[in-house]
Amino acid sequence: PSPGTLCRTKPTDLVFIIDSSRSVRPHEFEKIKVFVSRVIEALDVGPNATRVGVINYASAVRSELALQSPQSKAALLQAVRRIQPLSTGTMTGLAIQFAISHAFSAAEGARGSAPNFKKVAIVVTDGRPQDGVQDVSARARAAGIEIFAIGVGRVDMGTLRQMASEPLDEHVDYVESYSVIEKLTHKFQEAFCVVSDLCATGDHDCEQVCVSTPGAYRCACRDGFSLNSDGKTCAACNGGLGSALDLVFLIDGSKSVRPENFELVKKFINQIVDSLEVSDKQAQVGLVQYSSSVRQEFPLGQFKNKKDIKAAVKKMSYMEKGTMTGQALKYLVDSSFSVINGARPGVPKVGIVFTDGRSQDYISDAAKKAKDSGFRMFAVGVGNAVEDELREIASEPVAEHYFYTADFRTISKIGKKLQMKICVEEDPCECKSIMKFQTKVEDLINSLQQ
Repeated sequence: PSPGTLCRTKPTDLVFIIDSSRSVRPHEFEKIKVFVSRVIEALDVGPNATRVGVINYASAVRSELALQSPQSKAALLQAVRRIQPLSTGTMTGLAIQFAISHAFSAAEGARGSAPNFKKVAIVVTDGRPQDGVQDVSARARAAGIEIFAIGVGRVDMGTLRQMASEPLDEHVDYVESYSVIEKLTHKFQEAFCVVSDLCATGDHDCEQVCVSTPGAYRCACRDGFSLNSDGKTCAACNGGLGSALDLVFLIDGSKSVRPENFELVKKFINQIVDSLEVSDKQAQVGLVQYSSSVRQEFPLGQFKNKKDIKAAVKKMSYMEKGTMTGQALKYLVDSSFSVINGARPGVPKVGIVFTDGRSQDYISDAAKKAKDSGFRMFAVGVGNAVEDELREIASEPVAEHYFYTADFRTISKIGKKLQMKICVEEDPCECKSIMKFQTKVEDLINSLQQ
């Protein structure tokens, strides 16, 4: 079950500024429109709530949708569907100036600078502007407009930083192609969410302990109890296998990851290892790397303590070839969790698959076999990872077992999406180690690169 959510959007005057220059192909422009539509779908829109405008630009600037336009969700989505690309140059500075003087004017429906209203511009571009953006962006920010800059493909990153509001790491985003721009939808849905402490207001249905998260909450239990599969109620612990757990990491070492990011993945693995109680009777850890082939770095149980596991992870060399995720999943099922490779009968099995791109082979059969075998599978995707593949790898409920971030540098944000989960054994306390892993890993991932 999902955690409780109650996400209202703060009244905002929101203007999308979208690049439709000749470098943006028609099918790519359709992807931008889908992204805009998905963000709109998550907003509370209306005359007294959030209002939406759209500016389309190339060599010239065209207002496609004014803040004073009819603000029903259906009308907005229909207007976005009708937008056509202009297909000429890239006058980004001119478009931002148009936003200041026209789109955010009272005549066009903007509501001034009252403290309870925000003014936000989201700029989407794939090129180097043919005019200056630094000064005009500074004027926009001085006028109270918060600017998010999204760059695609061969965009000039310096230009994005000149446009965006501070802090830059929250206002500048990059995707390698328009085909993955939808991956940013969730970020912007969260950006407009009014964060409220639902535990403090009593707007929750947790039996014992309510833990606040931004705009939501999750339930937990007091010592001696474990969370039931409904995610709300608690059951008394009856002993059982204690903290036994067989955990295998399946890590993408393809060339698209890049060496500096591969080091960050190793850091991610070791901080999770730090959260486990490692011994013959408690947690065992295995590590498999894959690219065009599959390489077992070390099997379950080879190392008996955290220090040795972490040292082996640090020594792992980067394979730097293709992305054969299906072959790797088959290896996980057939070898990694086999008794001959250290797996223990009757002990919960958890696999964490980490990838940054589309698999070059077929994954469906191996992904299904892993889940049918009772393994709990988490899928973590970065960059150009394909959502459909992550979903296929992840255990049910899928939304709680797959995570995505657009950039390795923002991997810490995955932690915000992780929920407390336990396995479905008859005695929930037999899953103590899985609970430990799932409750601690959020903090560990959040601490990366801080």
